[in-house]
Amino acid sequence: MPHELHIKNMVCDRCLRSVRTILRDQCVQVQELTLGHAIVDALPPNSLALEQALNAQGFALLEDRKARLVEQVKQALLRLIRTDGLPDAGWKLSEFVAQAMAKDYASVSAQFREQENTTLEKWFIHQKIEYVKELLAYNEAPIKEIAYRLGYSSVAHLGNQFRQVTGFTPAEFRALKAHPRTPLDQVR
Repeated sequence: MPHELHIKNMVCDRCLRSVRTILRDQCVQVQELTLGHAIVDALPPNSLALEQALNAQGFALLEDRKARLVEQVKQALLRLIRTDGLPDAGWKLSEFVAQAMAKDYASVSAQFREQENTTLEKWFIHQKIEYVKELLAYNEAPIKEIAYRLGYSSVAHLGNQFRQVTGFTPAEFRALKAHPRTPLDQVR
Protein backbone atom coordinates (compact mmCIF):
# COMPACT_ATOMS: atom_id res chain seq x y z
CA MET A 1 0.00 0.00 0.00
CA PRO A 2 1.50 3.39 -0.99
CA HIS A 3 2.69 5.66 1.78
CA GLU A 4 2.98 9.44 1.64
CA LEU A 5 6.06 11.19 3.04
CA HIS A 6 6.34 14.92 3.64
CA ILE A 7 9.93 16.11 3.61
CA LYS A 8 11.13 19.47 4.87
CA ASN A 9 13.85 21.61 3.24
CA MET A 10 13.59 20.33 -0.32
CA VAL A 11 14.11 23.48 -2.38
CA CYS A 12 15.70 22.52 -5.69
CA ASP A 13 16.47 19.79 -8.23
CA ARG A 14 19.61 18.79 -6.30
CA CYS A 15 17.39 18.16 -3.28
CA LEU A 16 15.22 15.87 -5.39
CA ARG A 17 18.27 13.88 -6.51
CA SER A 18 19.63 13.71 -2.98
CA VAL A 19 16.35 12.50 -1.47
CA ARG A 20 15.88 9.98 -4.29
CA THR A 21 19.36 8.59 -3.52
CA ILE A 22 18.62 8.42 0.22
CA LEU A 23 15.35 6.59 -0.41
CA ARG A 24 17.05 4.17 -2.80
CA ASP A 25 19.84 3.52 -0.28
CA GLN A 26 17.17 2.75 2.32
CA CYS A 27 15.53 0.27 -0.11
CA VAL A 28 12.43 2.43 -0.50
CA GLN A 29 10.68 2.20 -3.87
CA VAL A 30 9.60 5.67 -5.02
CA GLN A 31 6.41 6.06 -7.05
CA GLU A 32 6.48 9.86 -7.18
CA LEU A 33 8.87 12.51 -5.87
CA THR A 34 8.30 16.26 -5.91
CA LEU A 35 9.66 19.07 -3.77
CA GLY A 36 8.60 18.33 -0.20
CA HIS A 37 6.61 15.23 -1.04
CA ALA A 38 7.16 11.57 -1.88
CA ILE A 39 4.85 8.66 -2.52
CA VAL A 40 6.58 5.36 -1.79
CA ASP A 41 5.49 1.74 -2.04
CA ALA A 42 6.09 1.13 1.66
CA LEU A 43 8.17 2.44 4.52
CA PRO A 44 11.47 0.69 5.16
CA PRO A 45 11.66 -1.76 8.06
CA ASN A 46 13.89 0.73 9.88
CA SER A 47 12.15 4.11 9.65
CA LEU A 48 14.61 5.58 12.14
CA ALA A 49 17.49 4.91 9.72
CA LEU A 50 15.58 6.73 6.97
CA GLU A 51 14.93 9.68 9.24
CA GLN A 52 18.60 9.82 10.28
CA ALA A 53 19.78 9.61 6.66
CA LEU A 54 17.48 12.48 5.69
CA ASN A 55 18.53 14.55 8.71
CA ALA A 56 22.21 14.02 7.88
CA GLN A 57 21.61 15.77 4.54
CA GLY A 58 19.56 18.63 6.02
CA PHE A 59 16.09 17.21 5.39
CA ALA A 60 13.42 16.15 7.88
CA LEU A 61 10.28 14.06 7.79
CA LEU A 62 7.19 16.06 8.66
CA GLU A 63 4.57 14.20 10.65
CA ASP A 64 2.70 17.18 12.09
CA ARG A 65 -0.20 18.52 10.00
CA LYS A 66 0.71 22.15 10.75
CA ALA A 67 4.35 21.61 9.79
CA ARG A 68 3.23 20.02 6.50
CA LEU A 69 1.03 23.04 5.73
CA VAL A 70 3.92 25.42 6.37
CA GLU A 71 6.18 23.37 4.11
CA GLN A 72 3.51 23.39 1.37
CA VAL A 73 3.28 27.17 1.63
CA LYS A 74 7.06 27.48 1.36
CA GLN A 75 7.20 25.21 -1.68
CA ALA A 76 4.41 27.13 -3.44
CA LEU A 77 6.13 30.45 -2.78
CA LEU A 78 9.58 29.21 -3.79
CA ARG A 79 8.10 27.90 -7.05
CA LEU A 80 6.46 31.28 -7.61
CA ILE A 81 9.69 33.19 -6.96
CA ARG A 82 12.12 30.93 -8.77
CA THR A 83 10.08 29.38 -11.56
CA ASP A 84 6.79 31.03 -12.33
CA GLY A 85 7.76 34.63 -11.63
CA LEU A 86 5.62 37.06 -9.72
CA PRO A 87 2.77 38.89 -11.37
CA ASP A 88 2.65 42.68 -11.51
CA ALA A 89 3.15 44.94 -8.51
CA GLY A 90 -0.58 44.86 -7.67
CA TRP A 91 -0.33 41.19 -6.80
CA LYS A 92 -1.12 40.23 -3.16
CA LEU A 93 0.71 37.56 -1.17
CA SER A 94 -2.33 36.97 1.04
CA GLU A 95 -4.60 36.21 -1.95
CA PHE A 96 -2.05 33.86 -3.52
CA VAL A 97 -1.52 31.90 -0.29
CA ALA A 98 -5.24 31.66 0.47
CA GLN A 99 -5.95 30.38 -3.04
CA ALA A 100 -2.96 28.01 -3.23
CA MET A 101 -3.71 26.44 0.16
CA ALA A 102 -7.51 26.68 -0.13
CA LYS A 103 -7.52 28.09 3.40
CA ASP A 104 -8.06 31.38 5.16
CA TYR A 105 -4.88 33.47 4.94
CA ALA A 106 -5.03 34.55 8.59
CA SER A 107 -4.97 30.95 9.83
CA VAL A 108 -2.18 29.95 7.44
CA SER A 109 -0.17 33.01 8.45
CA ALA A 110 -0.65 32.25 12.16
CA GLN A 111 0.47 28.64 11.70
CA PHE A 112 3.48 29.82 9.70
CA ARG A 113 4.53 32.23 12.44
CA GLU A 114 4.07 29.54 15.10
CA GLN A 115 6.22 27.03 13.19
CA GLU A 116 8.91 29.36 11.81
CA ASN A 117 9.14 32.14 14.44
CA THR A 118 8.85 34.76 11.72
CA THR A 119 6.01 36.19 9.68
CA LEU A 120 5.11 34.77 6.29
CA GLU A 121 5.61 38.20 4.74
CA LYS A 122 9.11 38.59 6.20
CA TRP A 123 10.09 35.05 5.12
CA PHE A 124 8.80 35.78 1.60
CA ILE A 125 10.76 39.03 1.35
CA HIS A 126 13.95 37.33 2.53
CA GLN A 127 13.48 34.53 -0.02
CA LYS A 128 13.03 37.08 -2.80
CA ILE A 129 16.13 38.96 -1.68
CA GLU A 130 18.15 35.74 -1.57
CA TYR A 131 17.09 35.04 -5.16
CA VAL A 132 18.03 38.60 -6.15
CA LYS A 133 21.46 38.00 -4.58
CA GLU A 134 21.84 34.86 -6.70
CA LEU A 135 20.86 36.67 -9.90
CA LEU A 136 23.21 39.55 -9.09
CA ALA A 137 26.13 37.29 -8.16
CA TYR A 138 25.91 35.43 -11.47
CA ASN A 139 25.14 38.60 -13.43
CA GLU A 140 22.02 36.86 -14.75
CA ALA A 141 20.00 39.95 -15.61
CA PRO A 142 19.93 43.74 -15.32
CA ILE A 143 18.56 45.07 -12.03
CA LYS A 144 15.52 46.52 -13.80
CA GLU A 145 14.61 43.09 -15.22
CA ILE A 146 15.14 41.44 -11.82
CA ALA A 147 12.82 44.00 -10.20
CA TYR A 148 10.15 43.35 -12.82
CA ARG A 149 10.49 39.54 -12.61
CA LEU A 150 10.05 39.58 -8.84
CA GLY A 151 7.02 41.86 -8.83
CA TYR A 152 8.58 45.05 -7.48
CA SER A 153 6.82 48.26 -8.44
CA SER A 154 10.16 49.86 -9.36
CA VAL A 155 13.92 49.45 -9.21
CA ALA A 156 13.88 51.89 -6.27
CA HIS A 157 11.45 49.64 -4.36
CA LEU A 158 13.73 46.64 -4.92
CA GLY A 159 16.77 48.73 -3.95
CA ASN A 160 15.19 49.93 -0.70
CA GLN A 161 14.10 46.44 0.33
CA PHE A 162 17.44 44.93 -0.69
CA ARG A 163 19.34 47.52 1.38
CA GLN A 164 17.10 46.92 4.43
CA VAL A 165 17.84 43.18 4.33
CA THR A 166 21.50 43.13 3.21
CA GLY A 167 22.91 46.58 3.99
CA PHE A 168 23.91 46.99 0.32
CA THR A 169 22.25 48.39 -2.77
CA PRO A 170 21.88 45.82 -5.57
CA ALA A 171 24.66 47.57 -7.53
CA GLU A 172 27.00 47.52 -4.51
CA PHE A 173 26.26 43.84 -3.95
CA ARG A 174 26.92 43.00 -7.60
CA ALA A 175 30.28 44.79 -7.39
CA LEU A 176 31.48 42.77 -4.38
CA LYS A 177 34.24 40.21 -4.98
CA ALA A 178 32.58 37.71 -2.61
CA HIS A 179 28.80 37.45 -2.63
CA PRO A 180 27.57 36.37 0.83
CA ARG A 181 24.64 33.99 0.42
CA THR A 182 22.40 32.09 2.82
CA PRO A 183 21.23 28.51 2.17
CA LEU A 184 17.51 28.63 1.33
CA ASP A 185 16.49 26.41 4.22
CA GLN A 186 18.18 28.88 6.62
CA VAL A 187 16.59 32.07 5.25
CA ARG A 188 14.36 33.60 7.93
